[in-house]
Amino acid sequence: MRAVIQRVSRAKVTVNGETIGDIEHGLLVLLGVGTGDTRADADYLAEKTIGLRIFEGPEGKMNLSVSDTGGALLVVSQFTLYGDVRRGKRPSFDAAAPPQQARELYEYFVEKIRATGLRCETGRFQETMQVELVNEGPVTILLDSGKAF
Repeated sequence: MRAVIQRVSRAKVTVNGETIGDIEHGLLVLLGVGTGDTRADADYLAEKTIGLRIFEGPEGKMNLSVSDTGGALLVVSQFTLYGDVRRGKRPSFDAAAPPQQARELYEYFVEKIRATGLRCETGRFQETMQVELVNEGPVTILLDSGKAF
């Protein structure tokens, strides 16, 4: 699994003009599921995401997690994180999980986040969405459950 995590002061996702997920201070998580991913990958990524110390503490250093600051998460499925453009200019998505597997692991990831007591909003799986955000910092972190980066 892969995630692009952005520290935000606000973020929202809309579908057909309807806001379906909206947070203030917290993390926007764009989440992609790969063909070989399992629940263990989702467990790893969920734990890593909520434990990331990317919020500033009183001393001005990034030392606090989203749970330390009372923040929320907005998790949006993003199969294009598995786009491969090493050959040509049009991405191949062969490494992205098929929709059924991706949906199950996406929903499992969200459940893991919510089980911690954190507020977690979501996008709508397999829909065209508009995502708006104000990135604080900016701070953007890339995570990969296979530790590719």
